[in-house]
Amino acid sequence: MNKDNSDNMGTKAWKVIECIMEWFLRKVLHLKINDKQWETLVQFVKFGIVGLSNTIISYVIYIVALLIFQQNQWMPTWDYLVAQIVAFILSVLWSFYWNNKFVFKKEEGEHRNIWAALFKTYVSYGFTGLILNNVLSVIWVSVLHVSKMIAPIINLIINIPINFFLNKIWAFGKK
Repeated sequence: MNKDNSDNMGTKAWKVIECIMEWFLRKVLHLKINDKQWETLVQFVKFGIVGLSNTIISYVIYIVALLIFQQNQWMPTWDYLVAQIVAFILSVLWSFYWNNKFVFKKEEGEHRNIWAALFKTYVSYGFTGLILNNVLSVIWVSVLHVSKMIAPIINLIINIPINFFLNKIWAFGKK
């Protein structure tokens, strides 16, 4: 299958998903949303799809790196931390690629400095994925005594919208 056919199939599949979303929101839930709100909602759903794939990719990279480090006995004490860093770097690159191509596409005539956008993406994921996650986890677990198993889920509920808007407005410059 050539690239044009696969792109066309992906576009058609996404149009079906969009139609189902629109039917559900407007006909079932009776929501009245304008075109700008609809565009942002569609971007948010696409961002979620990319985020889900990013989570899976990150975990697979982490496991593979960890197995490689353990098999070769590289840094036996720090192997999981190095594996986590490798997974973070590569999974954010994965996320950037798909957000750039699928979620926050460049409009015709729009100029985007790809390196600046990539840098901003790493900063935003670093902020939410490393700093904010840890601060929130301490609050949930140590202060509010929330289960360590539940705390990351609460973090996702907070971090995903923050990350979406950081990427949309700051990294990719979409208003």
